[in-house]
Amino acid sequence: MLVRDAKITKKTPRFHRLVYQVVRRIPRGKVATYGQVAAILGQPRAARAVGQALRMLPRPSAHIVPWQRVINAAGRISFRGDVLRPELQREILEREGIAFSRGGTVDLKRFLWAGPKKEWVSRLRTEM
Repeated sequence: MLVRDAKITKKTPRFHRLVYQVVRRIPRGKVATYGQVAAILGQPRAARAVGQALRMLPRPSAHIVPWQRVINAAGRISFRGDVLRPELQREILEREGIAFSRGGTVDLKRFLWAGPKKEWVSRLRTEM
């Protein structure tokens, strides 16, 4: 199941399209880490590349790919130059039921997504 959107095309790097497919599977009320998404794709050392893919997500596609559900391994929202985006990300996550501590972290034991079914991952990796 490829991400289909006017802005996500075959010109979009393949790794980015695969990241978007994984992120689309994260259910409302759960989060994943950049490293977790990379590991699902069989690239456990590519957490930064996952972050890059999400930064490059075309704005019209943000309603299809829930980018806000991906946070860092410390349970925090990553700040990458855009001052407003982290506030927006937290606001959206809170609306989805994700709670933050006073220190601004998400309890990963409670809210971390268990990941997709193994069969789905196997099919995705054959597409790679």
